Amino acid sequence: MPVAHKTGTVKSKQGSNAQSQKAPTAKTAKAASKKKDEEDGTETGEGDEWMQGKTLIKPLDQLDLTEAELKEEFTRILTANNPHAPQNIVRYSFKERSYKPISSVDQLAVHFVLEGNLLHQDSDEARRQSAKQGLPEEKATVETAVSEKPETPAAGGEDAGDVEEGGGEERADSVESKAGKKEQKITNQFNFSERASQTLNNPLRERGCQTEPPPRANFSATANQWEIYDVYLEVLQKQEKNKEKAKAVPKKDDDKGKKKMMLVETQSDDITKVAKVAKIIERMVNQNTFDDIAQDFKYFEDASDEYREQEGTLLPLWKFQYDKAKRLSVTALCWNESYKDLFAVGLGSYDFTKQGRGMLVFYSLKNSTFPEYIYPTTSGILCLDIHKHLPYLVAVGFYDGCVAVYNLKEETLQPIYKSTAKSGKHTDPVWQVKWQKDDMDNNHNFFSVSSDGRVVSWTLVKNELVFTDIIKLSLAGAVSEGPEGMQLPIMACGTSFDFHKQIDYLFLVGTEEGKIHKCSKAYSSQFLETYNAHNMAVDAVKWNHFHTKVFISCSSDWTVKIWDHTIKTPMFTFDLNASVGDVAWSPYSSTVFAAVTTDGKVHTFDLSINKYEAICQQPVVAKKKTKLTHIEFNPVYPIIIVGDDRGYVTSLKLSPNLRKKPKEKKGQELPKGPEVEIAKMEKLLSLLREPENSNA
Repeated sequence: MPVAHKTGTVKSKQGSNAQSQKAPTAKTAKAASKKKDEEDGTETGEGDEWMQGKTLIKPLDQLDLTEAELKEEFTRILTANNPHAPQNIVRYSFKERSYKPISSVDQLAVHFVLEGNLLHQDSDEARRQSAKQGLPEEKATVETAVSEKPETPAAGGEDAGDVEEGGGEERADSVESKAGKKEQKITNQFNFSERASQTLNNPLRERGCQTEPPPRANFSATANQWEIYDVYLEVLQKQEKNKEKAKAVPKKDDDKGKKKMMLVETQSDDITKVAKVAKIIERMVNQNTFDDIAQDFKYFEDASDEYREQEGTLLPLWKFQYDKAKRLSVTALCWNESYKDLFAVGLGSYDFTKQGRGMLVFYSLKNSTFPEYIYPTTSGILCLDIHKHLPYLVAVGFYDGCVAVYNLKEETLQPIYKSTAKSGKHTDPVWQVKWQKDDMDNNHNFFSVSSDGRVVSWTLVKNELVFTDIIKLSLAGAVSEGPEGMQLPIMACGTSFDFHKQIDYLFLVGTEEGKIHKCSKAYSSQFLETYNAHNMAVDAVKWNHFHTKVFISCSSDWTVKIWDHTIKTPMFTFDLNASVGDVAWSPYSSTVFAAVTTDGKVHTFDLSINKYEAICQQPVVAKKKTKLTHIEFNPVYPIIIVGDDRGYVTSLKLSPNLRKKPKEKKGQELPKGPEVEIAKMEKLLSLLREPENSNA
């Protein structure tokens, strides 16, 4: 295919005169070349030959569309939103105290940033800099360039425009060459090449200074009893002098004297300011001292349990004691439901010929050497209970028949409520107290049982305790002659009681005669059921935490019995070869319970493993004459606390075999939560009922 060449398109840059002479010849040559191209195309027909050799190849899997589908228009809306911008950004709102999503998201995407310091040439700052550097002004050069532009003929057509453009470029070059500058002005703002430049980095500077170290001094002294005594005497003398000065101050200056006294008192009470810090340091020191016990409490698991399937062990941990309570017996134990490391200890005496003072003490697992709270009492404590929802309220029963409520928030050592002879106090020792749900008026209330045969409800109303007799325990058929030949029923001595976990009105009462009565709050004249449980006094009776029908009892007749309250005979009977002081269900399993005996042993049973004997019998006291009195399971941790008749409380950790969970069989899924424990106990009860049904 012949190629048409254009002539006369070469531009000369020799001068403006030569260019003006060749301009008409370029116009004629350009027109002639256009005509020649048109004639060649029409005569030879070579313009469409390149289309004949190409054929459209259709893919095999291409869809066949109709004319209507081909003509159908699909609109696409292009937005300026950034597709990579996150849509789930949240920020913390300090006003609402929560994280809130942000609706407006920044869609700007920056691809290139070049920071510079360009100034406009007509600005004042640019003129100042050019004046400082001694550069010539550019306005003069621009004006000369404009004045030297020759006038061009106003001829139409494309050729004229090309000539004008070429002429403009030559004039600009000539102006720049005259000005002596190498830079070329970019006429097209969208078609240009970037020029990169690298600047020098500012040198880094380091500045350092050195100060003199603070002065140090070594101080050493010895603190003896007489030195401490002398310091206390000096403080007392200063206080007495200040009091005398305050008295000598005239009446007008009473306010100033009071202020001075306040200052003196605050200075003398510096020890109270350090009390909290000293308490924390004491705990730190104790945890460092008994670090091995703390590690055992948290991490130790008896590996030997893997080799004995049906036996477990108890690992001794901390031992709690208070020097002023050595001659008192532990008569009550209770864990705090809110603070799992805190428990209360009631101290009194079971030897009724040596009754005297008592003490209410609170210990924490974080500090075993000294109690957290100490409340001395004039009469021995026999029972106590901590409120489940208000952990600072503690109900206490005394040997003299009084009941009291202590508030741990109050600084006073006296109870905030206490029963008196006028307010219906018991006439015999109070053996057990239990908090109950608030009444209809939202007043707190608790129940108590005593040897005088009364079960009493105590309500906390304003500043006094209001009592209500719930039931009076009487011996069936036993009558005593009163004045004028009146026959009075003999009252039974209540020794323990417990309320049902789900049915509020149902409760059990154990008596000194060995019987257990099932009672209701609604009936004050009769019992719902009576069980001939033991041959001696019932020391404890407690409902199971999981199964609603099962309860346990223990007595000084050496036996522990498990009952179904719908059956009059016991389901299990265990003989422990010694008087049983207390028994407790575990909070994690319906079949595990533990009992303490007067021979210093702790007996732990798991009915799902062995229904006939304990899986752990372990003595936990050093001296043979020491008797264990009470036991309690921690509600969270796998430990128990045991109290004895010498005022000591020992904590013990259960080995893995004593807190086993049921294994899942293949193809069977065990229920979760309390249902597992209910199912375990139901299985045991069903196994015990099978022989009875067969005999019937």
